[in-house]
Amino acid sequence: MLRSIARLQCRLGGLQCLRDPTSYFSINRNAYSTATAERRKFYKDVSISQGEGGVYEINLDKRKLKTPGGKLFTAPNEALAIAVATEWDAQRDTLKFYTMHLTTLCNTAIDNPTHRDKQQMITAALKFLETDTVCYRVDNPPALVELQKNEWDPVLHWIENRYNVVIGSSYNILGPEIPEATQDTFRQHLNSYNFWSLTGLEYVITQLKSVVFALGLIDRHLTVEEAVLLSRLEEEYQIQHWGNVEWAHDYDMYELRARTAAGALFVQLSSESSTVKRKLLQD
Repeated sequence: MLRSIARLQCRLGGLQCLRDPTSYFSINRNAYSTATAERRKFYKDVSISQGEGGVYEINLDKRKLKTPGGKLFTAPNEALAIAVATEWDAQRDTLKFYTMHLTTLCNTAIDNPTHRDKQQMITAALKFLETDTVCYRVDNPPALVELQKNEWDPVLHWIENRYNVVIGSSYNILGPEIPEATQDTFRQHLNSYNFWSLTGLEYVITQLKSVVFALGLIDRHLTVEEAVLLSRLEEEYQIQHWGNVEWAHDYDMYELRARTAAGALFVQLSSESSTVKRKLLQD
């Protein structure tokens, strides 16, 4: 089991992981995302309403919210609709789209800009497993070797026991060879997610660069803080030893926490089937 966050933070440090297979498993941010966009706020009131087929729509004054692709914005359940509406209601004079992670994830699920189906998304996730951060270990310096062993091994052992699989780790740049049986087990597990939930899980995996940490978070074995710190283990180790650019480290850390938390929440809310019986906005 992981030690407390405080102890982990005082020991961490590291270099940025160079293994980044996000080309296999990513949202087309340049062509689609509004991550860096801002515009003047054009509405006063936010509300939700139930549309045809039981889906929920977001209303900005009397206007129906639409996706970047021009489709009517719809959420599959009331819980997710409330969460998205809250993001819009929290905006002030300027709309900061880069803070609206749940809205962006819904847009991605609705527009599907990369035109993938569930099986293609699952295959991409399994590609990421082959380059999982937790599988690659350094052989020097000894302090970082010990840190990876103490902090990553418990999570690796947990997921192997949880899913009855073998993953392993390696000091070789090629990484461990993932058994076919392990891939089959994870394929079957990921197939149990609906398309929307897979969209959220994909987002969490790309943030943490780890299927292991992402599933640990979704299964509530790890908190957001733990998952983020573990994913940045090498980088935090290096910062501890060599220092960091003023404010940049904290900003990156909090941004990663926010994105990771939003992705995990999206997975939970997009799996929600019950109706939330409460008013969206209070006068």
